[in-house]
Amino acid sequence: MDVSQVTFQQSSGYDDALSRAASECGIDREYWDIFHHRHEVPADSIKRILMALGWDISSAEKIDERRLHHFLESTNPFSPKTLVLSECERNVPITAPNDPVRFQISLESGESLTGVIDSPQWSLPEEVPLGYHQLKLTGSDGSTSETHLIVCPDKAYLPAKLAQGGKTAGFNVALYGLRSHRNWGCGDFTDLEALVEWAHGELGFSFVGLNPLHALHNRVPYNTSPYLPLSVYYKNLIYLDIERIPEFESSRCAQALLQSPRIQQRIERARNAEFVEYEEVSSLKRRFLKLLYREFTRRKDSDRARAFAEYCRCEGDLLEKFALYCALDELLHKQDHNRWTWRDWPEQYQSADSDAVREFGQKYRRTVEFFKYIQFVIDERLCAVQRHAKDCGMEIGLYHDLAVATDSCGADLWAHRRFFVNGCRVGAPPDDFSPNGQDWSFPPPDTRAHRDSGYRLYRASIRKIVSYGGALRIDHVMRLFRLFWIPNGLEARDGAYVRDNAIDLLRILALESVRSENIIIGEDLGTVTDEIRDALSHVGILSYRLFYFEKYSREGAFRASAEYPFQALVSSATHDLPTLAGFWQGRDIEARRAAGLADEHGYRNQIQDRRREKQGMLDALHAEHLLPGYFERNAENVPDLNGDLHNAIVGFLACMPSMILLLNQEDFTKETEQQNLPGSTAEYPNWRRKMKVTIEDLRSEGTRPFVIMFRDQLRRGGRAASA
Repeated sequence: MDVSQVTFQQSSGYDDALSRAASECGIDREYWDIFHHRHEVPADSIKRILMALGWDISSAEKIDERRLHHFLESTNPFSPKTLVLSECERNVPITAPNDPVRFQISLESGESLTGVIDSPQWSLPEEVPLGYHQLKLTGSDGSTSETHLIVCPDKAYLPAKLAQGGKTAGFNVALYGLRSHRNWGCGDFTDLEALVEWAHGELGFSFVGLNPLHALHNRVPYNTSPYLPLSVYYKNLIYLDIERIPEFESSRCAQALLQSPRIQQRIERARNAEFVEYEEVSSLKRRFLKLLYREFTRRKDSDRARAFAEYCRCEGDLLEKFALYCALDELLHKQDHNRWTWRDWPEQYQSADSDAVREFGQKYRRTVEFFKYIQFVIDERLCAVQRHAKDCGMEIGLYHDLAVATDSCGADLWAHRRFFVNGCRVGAPPDDFSPNGQDWSFPPPDTRAHRDSGYRLYRASIRKIVSYGGALRIDHVMRLFRLFWIPNGLEARDGAYVRDNAIDLLRILALESVRSENIIIGEDLGTVTDEIRDALSHVGILSYRLFYFEKYSREGAFRASAEYPFQALVSSATHDLPTLAGFWQGRDIEARRAAGLADEHGYRNQIQDRRREKQGMLDALHAEHLLPGYFERNAENVPDLNGDLHNAIVGFLACMPSMILLLNQEDFTKETEQQNLPGSTAEYPNWRRKMKVTIEDLRSEGTRPFVIMFRDQLRRGGRAASA
């Protein structure tokens, strides 16, 4: 493209240049917090974010020069580097000279379409289907441009039953916390199959929801959060049932090791431990997996070996770099136990593209392949669980969760550095529990790098989950529109929202949803604007509504059940919030006090707020005649979540008009402690709590009252699937 042809508005001064640069980079100069207070972003924050994005802001001239290059770097001679179109909007923006331009569209299927464009107003040929294609344009002078061409549906997938006004329900669990008489200290895929059978057969649930299954370092207490993973593309090996892996049947070494008294004692201790012992479970299973991999390599000509080779070929560079990271992490940590993350490694290994890393990969090829084998086995087993759920009669099957973050010390940042911005962290503006804002300590994505690559990593993060289920929850869905960036050296309250290419990201999400037949739910809590919620609804993404938060005002009465939106999933709480029993007893407030997260003044205020909330909850239930006439209307006289109150809350949720109801496992057995206490690390057993009862006990007489109550409420609300 001739630079002289670019229309470019020069700035009249430094402040004007800075403002234009901020606008072109999507940096909002103000934001509103959850208290509806307006915050003007300090100029220093704007400057630091621009510098993190690679801008020279020393003068207006330098800023204008960078603005021009910023525009040119994201374009080709005739078109942008990436175009994301929808079914109803197929017009292709072409910057073309007067002479005709030849086009060639290489379809995802391998076919090709060619022709001539003789007008600047060009619409994509009807023969181009949904999918990921390549567009090549060639001018009469021989100049060319290559564009990632992505054609998407207008809306995400929704089953006919729900689209036509039907309703359904599911059961949410922390997979690591499932207890059974046979697992090795944490829930695994075999436990999940048993839970699926029970949830559908006994209760009529159409899906089972799971915590994110992303790969973790499995090091307590800092590397066990499923929402701050080692990688969003691959899974945690702790969920494997070693005895169900095909190689176990033929591995005499693995069978002999399992029978040894020492191993049996370790398994028994892990199984009976109060909390999940991540490091012990991971160590045990990795030891057996090495024996099974050795057995696997003895059969190079088997169908299974060919399936593994095909799996590796399809995964390509994504799996190669992840396995390289895991192999390096294992070896370098073994050499020096103070090397906890890649930032502690020798410098030559801190870049995935270094010569030293390539040499390591060649020298330790079998170790790298071992970690690929682990993901291959996980892929097999997780696909099998989803098939089992569908075979059992579940309409949806597994409901997965995609974390917003990736650990700044994890594999994804090490492997794909250019897709992250160095010099800023992601967080959140001030809210109820964090009056100075939240710092989540992971790097923001580089929007332009993702767009110019055709959003390769973004679409992989979705596809690597939807292939194993029928529904996907997008944690912090506002990330598709904007994220709250905190420049290094500043406090969270001094951050700014930076906008992303929301239309592109939503369309690609809809494409992956339709291809995999996955319902998409966007976690739209917090400072999500009405405009964002409208955009999500327009694309067919369900809202995520929590009973605790749905009030007429911050201190007002609870909303009536009929006021909840139809296109939504409703639940009582999340992993970061108290269970129903814990809410009623104030266990979350006591936990924050014990962890040092609330001083005496804050503690008293939270107790007073909880009294008002409990009374508001009772008033809402009484207004809908869900509590017996004799039930006390004064919350002060109801210290615990008794049977009638528990039943009423579930009934309130079940009778809402919203498409999907999600009931939490902790609320089934009236557990009082939540999975995660935000703001804490070693002060609270985050992500380690096990279920009170075992999988086997779920069918016992002791749980029958809960089963009957849940099933009856689901039927009254028109949500029970035919079991």
